[in-house]
Amino acid sequence: MGLGWWSSLPFSQRVTLVGGGVIIALLALAAVAAPWIAPYSLDYVNPEQALGAPSAEHLLGTDEDGYDLLTRLIYGARIALIVGVGTVAVSVLLGFLVGCVSGYLGGWVDEVLMRFLEILMSFPGILLAILIIFLSQEPSEWTVILALSVTGWAGYARLIRGQVLTVKQEEFVVAAEALGCSTPRIILQHLIPNVLGPVVVQATFGIAGAILAEASLSFLGLGPQGTPSWGAILDQGAILFIKSPHIGFAAGIAIFLTITGFHMVGDVLRDAADPRSRKV
Repeated sequence: MGLGWWSSLPFSQRVTLVGGGVIIALLALAAVAAPWIAPYSLDYVNPEQALGAPSAEHLLGTDEDGYDLLTRLIYGARIALIVGVGTVAVSVLLGFLVGCVSGYLGGWVDEVLMRFLEILMSFPGILLAILIIFLSQEPSEWTVILALSVTGWAGYARLIRGQVLTVKQEEFVVAAEALGCSTPRIILQHLIPNVLGPVVVQATFGIAGAILAEASLSFLGLGPQGTPSWGAILDQGAILFIKSPHIGFAAGIAIFLTITGFHMVGDVLRDAADPRSRKV
């Protein structure tokens, strides 16, 4: 879109986009540079300071085992980002495959795939994810990604199918068909590049949703094991809220800011992609 797209945005949306981008950048920095920016190592524990309040030594305090809370929140950003981006990546890839094939070929292929999607989307996604994780016994980041992607890709497939149904009527697609281009080539070179816009917008909200879903699963004790997770920290904070409210507040604020950051960026991208949705 270039600088023209940026200059066309109202000032309030520029501020929103920058604010959301800063939050996402800080999340990515925490996830990538956790060993270097965390105040303590992940294994550092001091049982004598368990449930310690925020202080100069421990800026956000300590948890019930004596681990530094800020360190665990920084490392928890890794789980949030891995699960969020991983879930959306798997869902988008499957969505592109099914959506493009269904929308472009049409006919009985479209009918079969759409009926299958409707059946799949009728299942509550979080309950199906809980079942899959429960059966795995020892859930990891990749187990959670798989569990959340089982139903998550269906929404992308429906979105992409709708976009493909419109784009395939364009002259450049008709011309490619007339020249004898193969179906895979038409899908890869002509359809996918022209349906990316709405998918990117949806993926931005999807990452936020996946991070929140992972936090919910971890809160229930079904998240990745053996590694800090914001949901697990929030669960501990909820149990000890009266005695040590700083634990729950720290994890809750981390989740809130992350979800807000992705939604801020997604809102601006959605309005930029569809000017009719801009609020006056």
